[in-house]
Amino acid sequence: MASRALAAWRQLVLLALLPHLLLLLDAAAARQCFWPGQAPEDPGCLSWRVMVEANNARGWRTVPAQCVGYVKGYMTRGQYLRDLAGVMEQAADYADQIAADADGLDAWVFDIDDTCLSNLPYYETKQFGAYDPSAFKAWASKEACPGIPPVLGLFTALLDKGFKVFLLSGRDEETLGPCTAGNLEAEGFSGYERLIMRTPEYRGQSSSVFKSAMRKQLVDEGYRIRGNVGDQWSDLQGDCAGDRVFKIPNPMYFVP
Repeated sequence: MASRALAAWRQLVLLALLPHLLLLLDAAAARQCFWPGQAPEDPGCLSWRVMVEANNARGWRTVPAQCVGYVKGYMTRGQYLRDLAGVMEQAADYADQIAADADGLDAWVFDIDDTCLSNLPYYETKQFGAYDPSAFKAWASKEACPGIPPVLGLFTALLDKGFKVFLLSGRDEETLGPCTAGNLEAEGFSGYERLIMRTPEYRGQSSSVFKSAMRKQLVDEGYRIRGNVGDQWSDLQGDCAGDRVFKIPNPMYFVP
């Protein structure tokens, strides 16, 4: 009798716990989906990506070998697009709170590579390896970089609101100027105020130094930089960075 009572009690306990166990399993599955590519054997990859986005990891030349699969998963399985959409939502909310003055001097600055145009196909084939200037020039010259739709949406909305938009890129103007302009046009990025690229006198300078100098020139012309959008912290720091900056996630490479 006692054994039957004990068995019945255990069955009742299991039935009571079943909904909680199912919730735990659902949560585990959700975590696996939310953090794509996170494998038990490389638990440091998520932490590494967070350090990259927080600008605590600096000066790295390649994605750690054990994290290549994780970065590929993050970029291609949906989480990158969800994070990007969140950044664009914040930028759009901010833009809705400010108005472009009638003098036409309220401006936004956008980076190009992996802000307006995606280089994911290139870096994926390179296994997220070290930057290769010749290989990247060949890729960019094809004018095949796909546009990034959420960024295009913000770009278009800002133009509609009367803001001037400047596209500021560390690409070399002499070798990549025409193909960059053509690629932007083909992907819907038209109507911007000016495309600013690296000229010979700025070759060899860090992106942060070059872009600071270009933004300062805009401010000296009388423009008020109300917002600044980029995938690298070097796009968003330094002189005249703007009233607000919006960092697009990018664990594929680091630009000083």
